[in-house]
Amino acid sequence: MPDFAPAADTEEERAAAIEAGRLLFAQPCRFFFAAQRIDQLPPPALPEIAFAGRSNVGKSSLINGLTGHKALARASSTPGRTKQLNFFELGGRLTLVDMPGYGYAEAAKAVKEDWQGLMFDFLRGRPTLQRVVLLLDSRVEIKKTDTDAMALLDRAAVIFQLVLTKADAVKPPKLAAKQAEVEALARRHPAAHPEVLTTSSETGAGMPELRAALAALAEPA
Repeated sequence: MPDFAPAADTEEERAAAIEAGRLLFAQPCRFFFAAQRIDQLPPPALPEIAFAGRSNVGKSSLINGLTGHKALARASSTPGRTKQLNFFELGGRLTLVDMPGYGYAEAAKAVKEDWQGLMFDFLRGRPTLQRVVLLLDSRVEIKKTDTDAMALLDRAAVIFQLVLTKADAVKPPKLAAKQAEVEALARRHPAAHPEVLTTSSETGAGMPELRAALAALAEPA
């Protein structure tokens, strides 16, 4: 079973964690590598956080919002086609890995198979990978491709944290119900982190908490 770091218990600890996240993600973030095959990966170095999710889940917007860049991560003009892993160095302490989107209905079968193979090979063989942030669109139902990705992460024994996106587009009662649904889903997966975060790249909601969670996994300052 994966080991999970304890959450901050007091207001002072939470405030300190939020500030640590703010300071880290205020540092320069630069693209430094792209790989389309597992034998092209850069040598393991800093702790890595990978971002995964269905095409159009808002992954690029989330990464850009976390780092304060407008176009650091770019969405593919044709969803489901991008197959490469993009690596970004954050402040010399953490590497962010933008994984290809999955589940696009019109993507060719070969593209989907390539994505699954690349993802699994990367996940199970990357010693510096600390966590996968698995994004779910708060506006829509959980898809089979999402649960398939969770099962794959369980098999790879990689900790993943479920994060809801586009919360600004959902009314509070429905958003609370979605949060509860996803928390229950996380409890059914041995590799899932117990904390589910709800975010909006438009309003910034939940972004400080996500920065704090990821900063706790970074190389010490």
